Amino acid sequence: MRDHAQARLSSPAGLKTYPLRARKSKVDVRKFGRPVKPHDTFRQFLGSLPDFLAASDFRDFLRLMQTARKKGRSIHFAFGAHVIKVGLGPVLIDLMKEGWISALSTNGAGIIHDFEIAYCGLTSEEVKDEIRSGRFGMARETGLLLNQAINAGAAEGLGLGDAVGRMIAESRFPHRRLSVLGSAARLGIPVTVHVAVGTDIIHFHPSASGEAIGQTSLRDFFVFCQSLEKMNGGGVFINAGSAVILPEVFLKAVSFVRNKGLKLDDFSTAVFDFTRHYRPEQNVVRRPLGRKGRGFYFVGPHEIMIPLLAAGLKTLA
Repeated sequence: MRDHAQARLSSPAGLKTYPLRARKSKVDVRKFGRPVKPHDTFRQFLGSLPDFLAASDFRDFLRLMQTARKKGRSIHFAFGAHVIKVGLGPVLIDLMKEGWISALSTNGAGIIHDFEIAYCGLTSEEVKDEIRSGRFGMARETGLLLNQAINAGAAEGLGLGDAVGRMIAESRFPHRRLSVLGSAARLGIPVTVHVAVGTDIIHFHPSASGEAIGQTSLRDFFVFCQSLEKMNGGGVFINAGSAVILPEVFLKAVSFVRNKGLKLDDFSTAVFDFTRHYRPEQNVVRRPLGRKGRGFYFVGPHEIMIPLLAAGLKTLA
């Protein structure tokens, strides 16, 4: 018997096959991309992409954002400081004006770069050079004016984002129109700022108040939660470039909203970043989703991916 079995396995004779066309295949030429022509529109460019993987996901995500805007659900855009540093402020401001962003969130570094751009049109020092002499983070106006705004905001019962946004919007800074927070304040769009004490250069300046920073940032957490509740039934949350702080805040806020007995289901999330990170993957794309909704992770440089997103949304307007 054993010899008979070995004999059967010693040759391909008798192998059962089936027609290739009868097989279920994952790749179909009808989903192939096509070359772009010199005078194609951006809409035609999107249509030219192959209908596979990230290209297919990207088109799906654009449609979900379109649905969210039509239904009046919250489109919450959270961003790390790098998004500001690579010159995307004008793109975010335009999306706010066009109704593609209904709420914003950032971390402590985000307000620093946004302020410096508004104040003098320059930001992002060379850390490896300045850290050797102890000059890193010692720009006078950055520490003084931001802390003054935060301290004043705490006295008025404002959130940190609102306090800084109003300060920039009401200033005479030469580049204030390029400020994301200042523009949001003028447009009446809520901005929340979520701070880890000790992570930002303004925290060790003489004008810093831990009490004011904590008070205003905690207030922003609850403003953040109010925005998330408005995502129920088709809203969208985007995390662009925050690897730790904002994904952690988002996860806790989702739990808080649901614990309060408010429905938070049928919403979609997306991460845009130049590499994959554990917390954005788990805390934004996977864990918080309800019974409906989808999570996406788009990998690529911010300075390409965010304008690509904005251009895609423009084609749907």
